[in-house]
Amino acid sequence: MLLFYAENITPRLLYIIDFFSKQLFTQPITITSDISAFRKYDLPKLNYSQYETGAEEFYIQNTNLLFETDIRTQLIDCFEINFHKAFFETGGDIPFDVFAASFYLLSRYEEYLPHQKDEYGRYAHNNALAFKENFLHLPLVNIWLDELKEALRQKFPKLIFKTNQFKCIISYDIDIAYSFLHKGMLRTLGGLAKSFLNGKWGVLNDRIKVLRGKKNDPFDCYEWLDALHLYCRLKPYYFFLVARSTGKYDKNISTDQKPFYELIEYYASKYETGIHPSWQTGEDIALLTEELEWLEIVADKKIICSRQHYIRFTLPQTFRHLLQAGIKKDFSMGYGSINGFRASVCSSYYWYDLEKEEKTNLELFPFSYMDANSFYEQKNSPQQAYHELMQQYEIVKKLNGLFISIWHNNILGTDQQYKGWPEMFELFMKETVYWDAYYSGPLE
Repeated sequence: MLLFYAENITPRLLYIIDFFSKQLFTQPITITSDISAFRKYDLPKLNYSQYETGAEEFYIQNTNLLFETDIRTQLIDCFEINFHKAFFETGGDIPFDVFAASFYLLSRYEEYLPHQKDEYGRYAHNNALAFKENFLHLPLVNIWLDELKEALRQKFPKLIFKTNQFKCIISYDIDIAYSFLHKGMLRTLGGLAKSFLNGKWGVLNDRIKVLRGKKNDPFDCYEWLDALHLYCRLKPYYFFLVARSTGKYDKNISTDQKPFYELIEYYASKYETGIHPSWQTGEDIALLTEELEWLEIVADKKIICSRQHYIRFTLPQTFRHLLQAGIKKDFSMGYGSINGFRASVCSSYYWYDLEKEEKTNLELFPFSYMDANSFYEQKNSPQQAYHELMQQYEIVKKLNGLFISIWHNNILGTDQQYKGWPEMFELFMKETVYWDAYYSGPLE
């Protein structure tokens, strides 16, 4: 097994070596600060320090990041290596500090620094190094992992590495379960009046037909999705917005509506189900706990998965709240304004609380593609969206990573605003996901 040497062992170092260890090997990397023991070790070993020891070793010259205990602006100059970016340039058997660079990206270090917020109060993606340096479309950490693996294999041909498998997760955010149905008397009358006063006769006609049972609700694509899941032999994830009161950004069906909680009961019995915390829970952990408890009662099971509504979260507060509420797996690591790899990774990993300098038990499952980003923010056509989706899918598959995409029932329904999108999704499912269905089950 690989022996890892560093002059000092810190929480940051332990965290990132644990991540690399789980990605590369079936057994944990052994870490030591005993230079004498390291020199005597005659099996594969990695020296992470300022100086080579002279022994038969793999050497990576370290920077200071993993040995610091504060949060400060880092001097970062990106450079090209093997047709992609790297930073924290040093010396050794690879030309940069891959551990510090990976820690910087995974911990979302830059999100703890002063930064610009977007219109929703989120960390704006144009602050990010990945956006500025044009590698947002790449899971750069996994690319580095592959290159480190190959370099270690060349140095130590007998070193045994872990074989990772590609995994695809299809997930849905149910923000508004139905467009016209089950809204209650006041919201239904208000919707009819709004359509009439604005002269939206087509919408008014559709609304009346749906309410009279002459036409399906345009957001009700659930049976169609079930048929696709059955055909592709996969188990998706469903995240439900269950705000107890509606607001500007929380427009879900009332939790008092029987058809809504029957929908939740049905999917909770079939698939992995998580909470989509309402906008109102942003600073209110008591409300988050209340929504979670309601969902658990309706689902009749413990809910441990979440994804933030509008992908709105602030580090470290939001993730601390999730941990306090009992959430163990969060699927929010991505942007709500652009598609790409927010943490530059396509593997699940545990969140590191940079202010407390500790690894937590909250496992993060990063996504890179969301239909709403493509439609609303990037203004893509279904054809353009499909091209972007397939590019990301193929990159992650080549790296044997985890590909998570987010879809919405309103976009996949029959609303003519989203014409062509259901067909694009069906093409993706039947022509691509179908063939990788073996890898598309629920996560352990």
